[in-house]
Amino acid sequence: MFIRRESFSEYIRLYPVVSALIAINVIIYILTILPGIGDLVMFHGMGINRLIADGDWWRFITPMFLHAGLMHVLFNMFALFLFGPELERIAGKTRFLNLFFLAGLFGNVASYFLHDGSYAYVGASGAIYGIFGAFGAFVYHTKGAFPQIRQIILPIIVISVIMTFLTPNINITAHLTGLAVGFLVGFSYFHPKNITSWRKKRR
Repeated sequence: MFIRRESFSEYIRLYPVVSALIAINVIIYILTILPGIGDLVMFHGMGINRLIADGDWWRFITPMFLHAGLMHVLFNMFALFLFGPELERIAGKTRFLNLFFLAGLFGNVASYFLHDGSYAYVGASGAIYGIFGAFGAFVYHTKGAFPQIRQIILPIIVISVIMTFLTPNINITAHLTGLAVGFLVGFSYFHPKNITSWRKKRR
């Protein structure tokens, strides 16, 4: 279920939203490491609370497409590559994209309101944690109907939360907010009545 066996072309065709998000993040990361332009892209896109307070409202969105180093972008994109497809398949393209953006956005908004003006942050982690939260809601609504998802995703959520507090230089606020927003959005998405309605429309 979370083991990807598709070919490159199959993956793109089956999961276009996840594929596009990965491509955008990788392209922007490459731009940030180019001499000259890289520093400009990073500075004008990262979340800096004092600049948001001065009116740079786009910084609520752009940080989720920036990463502070190769391992940072690789870890987040691997998580998106692995866990995103199943959620895109279950929820649908538009709902998945909405969930991803809402989790990332509110993670950054919370980082603005709960930290001082000097605080700066980048990364798609809030949105990634939103995916985990949505799976948590899916497991809650479906009870024991999907034991594979339950057995895999619940330990991952627990481990991810623990690692959030143990790893240095982590935006704990964005992680936990993204997780909570993902769960709340997923709680609405995956209500049995909604899933039944989606199936009827697909027919």
